[in-house]
Amino acid sequence: MPATLRTAYDPVASDLRSKMVLLAGPRQCGKTTLAQELVQQQRGAYFNYDVAADRQSLRAGDLPEDKRLWVFDELHKLRTWRNWLKGIYDLHHAHHSMLVTGSARLDLYGRGGDSLQGRYFRHRLHPFTLSEVLGRRVSAEQAPDSLVAMEHEVPAGTAEALAAMLARGSFPEPFLARGATAAKRWRLSYASLLVREEVRDLERLRDLDRVELLYDRLPDTVGSVLSLNALREDLEVSFDAVRRWVGIFDALYATFRVAPYGPPRIKAVKKEQKLYFWDFARVERESARFENLVLFHLLRLCHWLEDVHGERAELRYMRDVHGREVDALILREKKPWLAVEVKLDDGPLDPSLRYLLERAPVAHAFQVSLRGKKDVRLPKIGRSDVRLLPAARFLSALP
Repeated sequence: MPATLRTAYDPVASDLRSKMVLLAGPRQCGKTTLAQELVQQQRGAYFNYDVAADRQSLRAGDLPEDKRLWVFDELHKLRTWRNWLKGIYDLHHAHHSMLVTGSARLDLYGRGGDSLQGRYFRHRLHPFTLSEVLGRRVSAEQAPDSLVAMEHEVPAGTAEALAAMLARGSFPEPFLARGATAAKRWRLSYASLLVREEVRDLERLRDLDRVELLYDRLPDTVGSVLSLNALREDLEVSFDAVRRWVGIFDALYATFRVAPYGPPRIKAVKKEQKLYFWDFARVERESARFENLVLFHLLRLCHWLEDVHGERAELRYMRDVHGREVDALILREKKPWLAVEVKLDDGPLDPSLRYLLERAPVAHAFQVSLRGKKDVRLPKIGRSDVRLLPAARFLSALP
């Protein structure tokens, strides 16, 4: 897929005109491809900190003055990268654009160093979304409420693309692989690379074997409440070790966690998080994998709201003390905006979703089914527009 078809391409190119851009995301999700396309389009220069010659040039400050755009890949591996980058930006930003990419989370404040505040825009690149695979462009100017109107024409081949994504995941290499075997081989090597290189580079951990066991164990928890204590018992390690290791997976864009939402009228659980994978094809159970796929797209929607529209967005779920649960809820500026319940097949409106809508002012609510054909608008519940619809229509509308 050409980098220019990625939803993030135009916003990143636009933001480079005024500030530095920090582009974060999982390893092998397409950051380098996007960056090199920008280099080609904007007469730029590309530096990868993992390459010895580039590393030497960066440390010496040997940067080409005749190139308008400078791209710094994996720069976070330089111990003093924040201070280095601040100095380069302050000295050269009047004449040069700068793009910084990294596979580990570009946490600007977590380890000290000088602040880059006011000097950058942040963007997060995901693996392919369904709309990108279909070539359906979501404009940065498109209002968020118009996205969820779901009035778009569903492109031909959407069901087939969704089936391929569910089977192989949405990282470029396995998604574009010719067969299931190639995708499985990529996934096996990716997991080893993540633990043996990425985790090792981010944190000096000795017990990488147990970290790898934890990574292999986590897919079984998708769709259920995450119990760190149960994982601690399985692995026979301390609670603090498990908590730290899961935090590292989050930092490396391997996993993401969703916290519960509980307005006053709902007796909601407060601390029970759920965990999902960026590479959702690691999840074996079909129902859990499909739930993960939908939550992955909703996380992308949250990041699009923040990175492009400047709105605070949070991905949550609802679960009360009696076990009623709604799979996903997006908060915009701390207010409930979009509720989503995920099903494999058509069916009546889930009672838990109705329960939530009767007690929280959610603007839009959807029950999304993988194999269902039903596309029905229901009468409003509270303040909510409610719709049952196929996943192909719902997911192809999102950025």
